[in-house]
Amino acid sequence: MCKLEWNGLRILIVGMARSGVAAALTLAKLGAAVTVCDLKEKKELNEIAARLETAGISIVAGGYPKIKDNFDLVIPSPGVPATITPLMEAASHGIRIWSELEAACRLVQGQMIAVTGTNGKTTTTSLIGQMFQDVNLPLIVAGNIGVPLIGEAVQSTEQHTLVVEVSSFQLEWVEQFRPKVAVMLNITPDHLDRHKTLDNYIKTKANIFSNQTAIDYTVLNFDDPNIKKMASLTNAQVIFFSHKHNLEAGVFVRDGIITIKHEEELPVVAVEEIAIKGDHNLENALAATAAAWVMGLAPEEIKQTLKSFPGVEHRLEPVRTLNGVQYINDSKGTNPDASIKALEAYQNPIVLIAGGMSKGSDFNDFAESIKEKARVVILLGEEAGKLEDTLRLKQFTAIYHVKDYEEAVPLAQELAHPGDVVLLSPACASWDMFSSYEERGKLFKHLVKELA
Repeated sequence: MCKLEWNGLRILIVGMARSGVAAALTLAKLGAAVTVCDLKEKKELNEIAARLETAGISIVAGGYPKIKDNFDLVIPSPGVPATITPLMEAASHGIRIWSELEAACRLVQGQMIAVTGTNGKTTTTSLIGQMFQDVNLPLIVAGNIGVPLIGEAVQSTEQHTLVVEVSSFQLEWVEQFRPKVAVMLNITPDHLDRHKTLDNYIKTKANIFSNQTAIDYTVLNFDDPNIKKMASLTNAQVIFFSHKHNLEAGVFVRDGIITIKHEEELPVVAVEEIAIKGDHNLENALAATAAAWVMGLAPEEIKQTLKSFPGVEHRLEPVRTLNGVQYINDSKGTNPDASIKALEAYQNPIVLIAGGMSKGSDFNDFAESIKEKARVVILLGEEAGKLEDTLRLKQFTAIYHVKDYEEAVPLAQELAHPGDVVLLSPACASWDMFSSYEERGKLFKHLVKELA
C-alpha cells in the first residue's frame, strides 16, 4: 500500500463509536492532529471523551466543526450518512474523505484477505482466520467483525496474514484499499435505506477488488448471478466457488466432497464432515477454502479446520434445550435473506422471534419462508407492524406482539411444543432497542438461560 506521512496531518473523525475511537487513538500516536466530533453531548460521551482528551485529541460534542481551512482529511465512522454536513462540506472543497478501512490499509504490513457480501461475512472471516491459526501462521482477524483494522494494522508485520471483514459502509470511501484476496460471498438487497438502489449497493461492494491487479485473486460466488458477472470487472485472477455446479476450474462440490480444481483435482473434505451445517454455511466453507488455498494452505490443513470450526456467536448459535425445545440465537440475522437462511436450516416446527429497525427491506420473501417453516411468530420493534401486514397478506395469522425481549422469551416458551425450535432471527437491525446485534443476542441468551 501507498504509505502516508501522518505527522501534522489535520484529521477530523466523525463519530465516537468503536472504529472512530480506534482511528483517533492510532493516528494521534502517529503524530496527526486529530479532532473527533459526535452529535452526542459531552456528558453522554463521558469516559470515551476523557480517554481521547488524555491522548491529546480534541473533542467537538453536540455538533460539527467547520471543515474548510481546518482539516486535510475526514474519516467518517461506518454508518455515518454521506449527506451529513462535514462530508458534504469536505466534498465540496476537495478535502479527502476516507473510511477507517482506507486509513488502515496505509498502515498494513503483510497480505490481506478481505471478505464481503450481504450475509456470511463474519462466519467466513472467522473460518479463514481459524484455518491460518490452526497451522500456527502469524494472523490478525479484524474489520467489521468487531475489531477495528486500524488498531491492528500498526501491530502487523510482513509475515502476517490479515483476514478482514468489510462492509459496504467501509467500502464507500476507499481509494487505494487493495487486498491480496477479495472474497465476494453473495448479494441480496440490504442497507437500501443508505444505498437507495440495489445497483448502488452492488457498485459499492465491488470496491473491494477495484484496485486489484493480475497478481491478486478475486473469489466469487458462481451461483449468485450478480456476483458471477463481476468476473469481467476485476483485474485479478478469478476463483469461482459453487455448491450447485461442477466447475471447469475453482472450488465446488463433487459427489458430496468439496473439491479444488486447478491444474489437477484435489479433494478436500466430505460435506457431511463439515462442522457448520446448512447450505449457506456450505457456501461460506467453499469461499474460505478458495481463499486459504490461493494463499498456500494445503487441502489437508483446510480439511482439519472445516471439520472442527464450531461457527460464530449470534449466528445460529445453540443456547440450550429445555423440555425438548431448542433455543437458537441468530441475532446476527439483520436482514430478510439472512433470516430466510436461518429458517431453512431447521426441519422442526419453529417459534420465530423477529422484528427491529428497518433497513429499507422488503419482507415478502421472508413472509413466504415464515409461512412455510414457522408455526408461530412473535413480533416486536419498529418493523413489527410492517411484518404483520406482510404476513397477513400471505394468510399467516399465528402472530403475537410484545413490547420487549423480557416479554418475548417467556411467551416463546409458553407457545413452544416439545420438538420445536425457538429461533431469534429478527431480519432487522437492532438499533431501535439495542446498541448492536451483539447486545440483542446476549440479552436473548441471558433470558433463555433464566427460564425455569
